Amino acid sequence: MGTSGSKSIDGLGAEAAGGGGEAGEGGAAAEAWHGGAQLYVSLRMENARISGDLVPHVFGSEPIIGSWDPARALAMERELASMWQLSFVVPPDHETLGFKFLLKPKEAATPCIIEEGPTRLLTGGMLEGDVRVALFKLNGDDEVLEFRVLNKADIVSPLELAASWRVYKENFQPSRVRGIPDVSINVAPTHGTEEGSAATLELDLEHYVVPTPTAPPNDYAANLAATPASLIHTGALWTNDTLLSDGIQSSSSVSAGPSNVSADFDGHSNHKKNIGPWATDSSKKMQTSGLIESKSVGTFTPLQKPDGQKGLFIDRGVGSPKLPKSTSAGSLASGLSFGSAKTMPEAAGAVAAAAVADRLHGSKEDGKLAIVLVGLPARGKTFTAVKLTRYLRWLGHETRHFNVGKYRRLKHGANLAADFFRDDNPEGIEARNEVAALAMEDMIDWMHGGGQVGIFDATNSTRKRRCMLMEMAEGNCKIIFLETICNDPSIIERNIRLKIQQSPDYADQPDYEAGLQDFKERLMNYEKVYEPVGEGSYIKMIDMVKGQGGQLQVNNISGYLPGRIVFFLVNSHLTPRPILLTRHGESLHNVRGRVGGDTVLSEAGELYSKKLANFIEKRLKSEKTATIWTSTLQRTILTASPIVGFPKIQWRALDEINSGVCDGMTYEEIKKTMPEEFESRRKDKLRYRYPRGESYLDVIQRLEPVIIELERQRAPVVVISHQAVLRALYAYFADRPLREVPDIEMPLHTIIEIQMGVTGVEEKRYKLMD
Repeated sequence: MGTSGSKSIDGLGAEAAGGGGEAGEGGAAAEAWHGGAQLYVSLRMENARISGDLVPHVFGSEPIIGSWDPARALAMERELASMWQLSFVVPPDHETLGFKFLLKPKEAATPCIIEEGPTRLLTGGMLEGDVRVALFKLNGDDEVLEFRVLNKADIVSPLELAASWRVYKENFQPSRVRGIPDVSINVAPTHGTEEGSAATLELDLEHYVVPTPTAPPNDYAANLAATPASLIHTGALWTNDTLLSDGIQSSSSVSAGPSNVSADFDGHSNHKKNIGPWATDSSKKMQTSGLIESKSVGTFTPLQKPDGQKGLFIDRGVGSPKLPKSTSAGSLASGLSFGSAKTMPEAAGAVAAAAVADRLHGSKEDGKLAIVLVGLPARGKTFTAVKLTRYLRWLGHETRHFNVGKYRRLKHGANLAADFFRDDNPEGIEARNEVAALAMEDMIDWMHGGGQVGIFDATNSTRKRRCMLMEMAEGNCKIIFLETICNDPSIIERNIRLKIQQSPDYADQPDYEAGLQDFKERLMNYEKVYEPVGEGSYIKMIDMVKGQGGQLQVNNISGYLPGRIVFFLVNSHLTPRPILLTRHGESLHNVRGRVGGDTVLSEAGELYSKKLANFIEKRLKSEKTATIWTSTLQRTILTASPIVGFPKIQWRALDEINSGVCDGMTYEEIKKTMPEEFESRRKDKLRYRYPRGESYLDVIQRLEPVIIELERQRAPVVVISHQAVLRALYAYFADRPLREVPDIEMPLHTIIEIQMGVTGVEEKRYKLMD
């Protein structure tokens, strides 16, 4: 989110952004606009008091609207409960644009209330002068409505997505199956969509909304954390029955009874001993699998340009493509040593999640890992914990989120005043350390019961508290501190508002202003004693919320799983944007009940493709930087063909599950000719691998770069793919256990809209036809 009056454009000064500075060859401005880059401009208006049918609109000169007629004003889209947004693309050297805001009903011409004051002017993607509030006079002059105006401009390139996959164009390699690239970009057709009467849609898209079978969790993020076992059941034990992704447990672990787990706990009580202070010699070098860990602190800047070296190749498993990786990634694999001029290679997709991760010390570790959050309140710790938990569970790692605030509320109540958090309140300090120790003990007990990664969510703002946690963890798990630092006042203010509105700490506080004042006093108490992390292994996320311009610092990080966590964090952000998932239109194989294949669409499928194009045009009309992703199979490409105005990107990773020798057969034919295979699949659809084909777990593995790229995107994405692939993608966003993936409902001719943002993940479904 931009801040009022901001003039910089993600690393470029105001002069370079607006064209007023020197733009000599090789200068910052010339480099920024190289390759046909455009400005992605975002205008936002914020007001918590707006009510009724009035919706903020924008009208003015090209290319925003092209008309000063209020009746043709473009409606802004609701981003949050109190935030409205409009985005558009302009050339970097665009002429000065004039516009004004107005309020009116979305589907009516009156009443129309135009903002007071002179015309707003936009130059170089940014508003000229000090950004003033938008004033609207209602009911004559009796009532004045104020909106805070926010403006941001980002540099975007039509090839930005493809660049994240490959170092250079020569690294595109033909598919081993069809002789076509794994990823390719198609120019959108210039002809219009053929719209017959049967293909048109109702003007109101809400007409097509259908109930969601199982909505993703949209509760207050901390409420999704683990239930405090030590505070609810005396002597409660964590067992394998509580593991969250138990679809991939071994048969031995599943069959183990509670008595075995209890016996195991009796031999694991090291975390309750008093052990001397734990420290790490940061100058010590560690040798593992031929890789040297650096003693320096690495600093990453996301999405920087790669070096020009050609890629190497690795194999990502059965039926999955070979993905190139930049040899520049070796600097990361060699211990994250970026103290020199080397910077983070552009490895946001396959290079980051697949290639580099596989070189971070090779095989998976057997040890337990604790990610301990550190940071002041309202810095996004809990949201980061929830996202990381969801990602690791989806990959198959047994992961659980432990929120110390949840323990505190259960033991001491939710209505604690700010004085409880003062540094000169010994009773409060003791009480907070007690619940932190209880949460840590529960997490370690859970690890002894089979858990792998614990996310420990608390402020942990002093070295003394962190030392206590390291003492408890010694001999039980490895600790990596994850510190979230945010210096953007507007983001902190937004997070505070969300905290007051959603946190159980203020559920019984009817006065918003009183709750706000109490929380700010609590925040000041933490700021007085806050000590940044400088000990042990740590990751620092500095201004990473917006997804651009931030830094990720790492120290003393090594290992397969920590490497994957680093790459996930460097590519994730909390910018609100929709992701639309849909299967291709009905194919001839769907009609015949056959699996796999590469057939064309049926008549019903062709009709759906036209309805889908109509839907996308209406739903994303104000989103000029949206992209359409398809697989390389023709039924998805044909489904996307009527969509115009958006770039289309083909991913081989989005191809349907490879059914191997069963390709083109019906399930009845498989049952008759290969009864053992049919029975094996029926018993365990998650692990079952078609002969010479793939399993659902294989599909999840090859989809990891897709997830990383979806997390990195700031603009909407429409994914047109296949049933098995969309089941796996949906399971990630909905945080569904892996065991449920093969049975997730994914009907034809239905669009699933996933809204990602600071409040979590929200889902809405549209059924365009039966």
